Amino acid sequence: MTPLVISILCLAMVGTSFLSGIFGMAGGMILVGILLAMMPVPEAMMLHGVTQMASNGWRGLLWCRHVRWSAVGAYVFGCFIALGVWSFTRYVPSTSIALLLLGLTPFVVRLAPKHYRPNPESLRQGSIYGVACMTLILLTGVAGPLIDQFFLGGKLDRREIVATKAICQIFGHGAKLIYFGSLIDQAASLDPVVAVLAIISSMIGTTLAKQVLEAMSDQQYRRWANGIITAIAGYYVVHGAVLVVLAHAYAR
Repeated sequence: MTPLVISILCLAMVGTSFLSGIFGMAGGMILVGILLAMMPVPEAMMLHGVTQMASNGWRGLLWCRHVRWSAVGAYVFGCFIALGVWSFTRYVPSTSIALLLLGLTPFVVRLAPKHYRPNPESLRQGSIYGVACMTLILLTGVAGPLIDQFFLGGKLDRREIVATKAICQIFGHGAKLIYFGSLIDQAASLDPVVAVLAIISSMIGTTLAKQVLEAMSDQQYRRWANGIITAIAGYYVVHGAVLVVLAHAYAR
């Protein structure tokens, strides 16, 4: 990998971790697209996992006093249930189904009756969403906007949302790497220098985002976060629907 490519990757990681550091979302999805365009899939997925765990870990450390550990415990409990169940099936959906699952889930949550709306302070809901989010992670590779929509429910302030979700995502990314053992087998092919620079870049972007998040109000945070979720989920739905239409057209 040339110095120019490494520099571009580092800048991309600073920028995407900056975005994720403010809203706790979107940066990872953008980064994986950049990585896949610049390197082989196994290396891209491995580097993406490393940067996401570093970014979320540093974000959780920066905001550690705002973490709601009871919510983390309930969520992780649900994740363990899903991890155990899906380890026996190893089901992998088609790309179109995966995209539709990712895109439709947050809209379904928004349409739910008021007493079923997400509340991250509820231990029962935390476990249920832990099962649902880990299922999406194992079926599609990411939890998508569902985890974001869950943590926007209830009355957690923006710092509590970002901090608590970061800790939950560390477990999710770690479990994904374990589940997809083939990625771990490719670890030796990942340049250790690039991995270290990726970790440093993600920490820089996350640190810079801290001041921006502090300056925002909870109302501003929720308005922007809801808009980002809608945009990402809408993209997933449209992309998935297009793939379904194309598949039917080619089948004729």
